Parts: sequence; C-alpha cells; structure tokens
Amino acid sequence: MEPAHILLVGAGAFLAGGMNALAGGGTFFSFPALLAAGVPPVTANASNTVGLCPASLVSAWAYRREALRHGRWAALLAVVSCLGGIGGGLLLLATSNAAFARLIPWLLLVATALFAFSGRVSQLVRWATGRLGGDPGRRNPGGPGGALFQFAVAVYGGFFGAGMGILTLAALSIQGFDDIQESNALKNLTSGINYFVSSATFIVAGAISWPHTAVMLVAAMAGGYAGAALARRLPAAGLKRLVIAVGSTLTVVYFSKTYF
Repeated sequence: MEPAHILLVGAGAFLAGGMNALAGGGTFFSFPALLAAGVPPVTANASNTVGLCPASLVSAWAYRREALRHGRWAALLAVVSCLGGIGGGLLLLATSNAAFARLIPWLLLVATALFAFSGRVSQLVRWATGRLGGDPGRRNPGGPGGALFQFAVAVYGGFFGAGMGILTLAALSIQGFDDIQESNALKNLTSGINYFVSSATFIVAGAISWPHTAVMLVAAMAGGYAGAALARRLPAAGLKRLVIAVGSTLTVVYFSKTYF
C-alpha cells in the first residue's frame, strides 16, 4: 500500500469507528475511502465488513444481559441473522465488480434515507402496528413475521450493511418491543452475528484485501475508543446531520460517476 492510501483508509476507518460509537453511519466514511484507495467494489465492501466487525462484536457483548432476557426469541434472531448474513455474503461474492459498482449509488441512497428518516420510520412502523391491531406493549413480543423480516434485514446486512441497524429496530418495533435498551440489545446481538458470519464468509473466500483491512482494524478500534470518550460531550443531532450530509454528497457523487 502507498503511504497516501494508508492515510486515506486509516482516516476513513477512524471516522467510521468514531461515528458508529457516537451516532452510527460509519460505513459512509470507511467504504468510500477504500474505493478511493483503488480497492475493487466487492473487495472494498467485504474488507469494510471485516474491518468494522470487532467493534460490532464488542457492542453485542456489552448488551448481552439485556439480549439474553428474551431467551428463545433472542436465540431465534441469532440463528436467523446467522443464516441471513451468510446468504447476503454469498450473494455479494456472486456479484461482479461491475454490477456492484452500478448498485453502489442506490445502496448509498437507501442507507442515507434510512438514516435521515429513522425517526419517521419508527413512527410509521408504530402507526402501522396500531392499525393492524398490534400491541407494542404486549408481554411476550416476537413472532414468525418478525423473524422473517429479520432474515431479510440480515441478507441485506451481509450484502451491504449500511442502515441495517435502523431496519432491525423497525422490525423489533413491529413485533412489540418498546423498550429502547432491549431493542438496542437485540439489534447489537443480530448485527454482531451478521458481521461475524459475513466476515468469516469473506475471509474463507479470500475476498478481502488484508493490507487495507489491517489498517482498518487498528484505526476503527482507535476511532471507536475516541468516539466513546466524546459521546457525552457532543450533540447527537449535529453528528447525525453531518452523517446525512456526507451520505447525500456521496450518493450524488456516485450517481454522477456511474450514470453520467
């Protein structure tokens, strides 16, 4: 790797680790940095997943007690996330670099929209749940529909991943989870498993660039530590606006590069 590429990938991963600790949306920094460093699209996405995997596993471990309160439902979500993550990872590996490059603008658009309108998505889900006769406060939330929805989310997570957490929270809201700590715990559990099995799939397939991934692993952990230290000092709303601005700009840039 050239020194300039090391700095570029390291900076992107550091910002990704920090933003994930603060407000989410770290992929908007790390994935484009890998592309800018000349990594092919599919390899960049796979390397990005592996590079951000440790931070996701740490978050899942931190919330393990809240997640395990739901016993069988947590176990079912774990299995579904495992299968979906493997499926999404295999789907990515079966996609050519040219085809994935043409999907990038659309994936960034979807992820940016999900991040930008996460609050409204949550409100819409709760409204729909009420209209359908759901009970967000029922004692034993969860069901087959939620497991199926989570499988679809897991496939998306294994394939690209940005915005996966928001989709997971929406799925849990539909199923009646109204405690944010429990929802966050289950979200971190499913995301951690998804990242782990997707990363394992990409490593076994030899689909990642180890030099770039090694830089990401170190920089993302440093960024996550720094982000956690700053989490209580910086306004979340301002950080969210920053991520939305970056995501919107990247979406426009990649649409221009791909289609014009």
